[in-house]
Amino acid sequence: MKTSISTLSINIEFADKLTAAASAGFGGIEIGEQDFLSHGGTTVEMGRMVRDHGLTIDLIVPIVDFEGMPEPLCRKAFDRIERRFDMMADLGTDLMLIASTTHPEALGGVDRMAADFAELGARAATRGLRIGYEARAWGRHISDYRDAWEVVRRAAHPAVGLVLDSFHILARGISPESIRAIPGDRIFHVQLADAPRIAMDLDYKSRHFRCLPGEGDLPLVDFLRAVAATGYAGPCSIETPNNRSRGSARSMARDAHRALSYLADQAGRAEPTAWLDRTAIPPRSRLEGVEFVEFTTSPDEAQTLGRLLHQLGFARVAEHVSKAVSLWRQAGINIVINSEQKGYAHSAYVMHGTSVCDIGLMVEDAAATAQRARAFGTNDFTQAPGAGELAIPAVRGVGGSVLHFLDRKSGLSTVWETEFRSLPPDPQARPVGLDRIDHVAQVMKQEELLTWTLLYTAVFEIGKAPEVSVADPGGIVPSRALQSDDGAVRFTLNGVDTHHTFAGRFVSDSYGSSVQHLAFSTANILATAARLAENGFDSLPVSDGYYAEIESEFELAPDFVVRLATANVFYDEDGQGGSYLQLYSRPFGDGFFFEVVERRGGYNGYGAHNAAYRTAAQKRLAMPATKRLSQAVERSKATSMGNAAEEK
Repeated sequence: MKTSISTLSINIEFADKLTAAASAGFGGIEIGEQDFLSHGGTTVEMGRMVRDHGLTIDLIVPIVDFEGMPEPLCRKAFDRIERRFDMMADLGTDLMLIASTTHPEALGGVDRMAADFAELGARAATRGLRIGYEARAWGRHISDYRDAWEVVRRAAHPAVGLVLDSFHILARGISPESIRAIPGDRIFHVQLADAPRIAMDLDYKSRHFRCLPGEGDLPLVDFLRAVAATGYAGPCSIETPNNRSRGSARSMARDAHRALSYLADQAGRAEPTAWLDRTAIPPRSRLEGVEFVEFTTSPDEAQTLGRLLHQLGFARVAEHVSKAVSLWRQAGINIVINSEQKGYAHSAYVMHGTSVCDIGLMVEDAAATAQRARAFGTNDFTQAPGAGELAIPAVRGVGGSVLHFLDRKSGLSTVWETEFRSLPPDPQARPVGLDRIDHVAQVMKQEELLTWTLLYTAVFEIGKAPEVSVADPGGIVPSRALQSDDGAVRFTLNGVDTHHTFAGRFVSDSYGSSVQHLAFSTANILATAARLAENGFDSLPVSDGYYAEIESEFELAPDFVVRLATANVFYDEDGQGGSYLQLYSRPFGDGFFFEVVERRGGYNGYGAHNAAYRTAAQKRLAMPATKRLSQAVERSKATSMGNAAEEK
């Protein structure tokens, strides 16, 4: 399938639009009237620029009201289009899109409009050009693709065909199934955009709420399946003219290409056709669990982190056969501490300080998962394995971190037996009832939230919850939860655009570290809290006012609230019989923290109700900026000295 993108979807200068589209992997572009006006050069130069980027111009979109116009408006419309025909020859494209008119003086009548298109088709054919007619959702007389098809059918000219735009069809609630009855060679172009299912004026919605496939609620898979069933074999284009808040142009284009590719993948597996052949790409990967989380640190800070893990009930059970890497375990949770002084982990420490640098996911097929991740634009991670080490497939993750993929079928799950040697029982370890990793909370710039949502959902069998706004005393943090059907793997993705929020300050102070906290699950959080206290664990203090509020809001028994307050445990309910109990460590380093949770009655959320209380308490306890800066300077000095020594 050839992919294309409208220049309206990339809001920068024309030359930069071409660079962004080409680097993202698109094969073609659509050019709008605005490009002719803003570029300033000739159309010959524009066409040459497009070809120099390895792109084609799949269609142009003039601003014109055409069909059914009375005189003298009809003659003026033909004249305007003829001038655009001249430009098409210079540009090197053969297809022009005509959207159904909204002009108040336009006359109705299918035969009248068909006659106009028959004449226009004849004029276009003499130049080797084609006309694509699109039903605009708010068109004066034609607003349904089925009526547009009737106009095209009656025009009965091979140079006149149909352009299908998912937004104009699906936003009106029209079923795409009738598309299957249209001959594929009469469809000249296909455009794709999603939108939320919100009732509003469709013109306004189109201008302000179009979004990439998968961001909204429209049944785009059904739409593309119907198109594929016709035998259509032409370009498929992204047209989202309101991409205003998504980072750089290149990231916007990459997100668009990734969204289009994933949509084609879904439709192609449901409606196999040559046009949507996805057999070369493995299917989405089934997640079985988080196999490990790896921290990078220095030898000195490893001692501090080790003490905290002991307080959390972890035991130091093994060490790497050749590296300064230790394995800490409690039930099904594996935490790795890496204090190597060279390699990727050390580089991550120099950049971010003590932080999570690597996450290992247990999947059904590790090699296939890595292959699919690469197909959707993730960057490979490679580091030469040492003697006796396994070659575990890996890609780059959020903030330059690493995602490793392990499976049972190829023996990668034996990494602990193969690369580590067991240690005698840890006398300081006293388990507290933690059984698994409940979720991994990742932070990123707000404009990256879409990028990583697209990547995770395209690569893994993982669903996404609606985006929510999490309250913080310093502002609002957009957050989206992703989880596998069985809850074995959960990620929360938090986007920040200001350092005033606790998450924003973490991103700023850690220079983009990807994981701000890990949440462990327990079957009985109050019993776990008691054991944590016995281990010397210092939990995040919670204000008395919080407990007075939840006692009233959730109608909790006073003695239960006292137990929650004694243990510094937060509480939330979902209104459907489920409840969520959570406690936190105090923040350390640049604002990292641990969480312990208990889910009751099928609760599937993350305690967003408690976020403002939690972040306020964490901000009060976070390390002063002067100390953070001092530590960063010391890390930088140590690295410089180490590099100088290596050079000598």
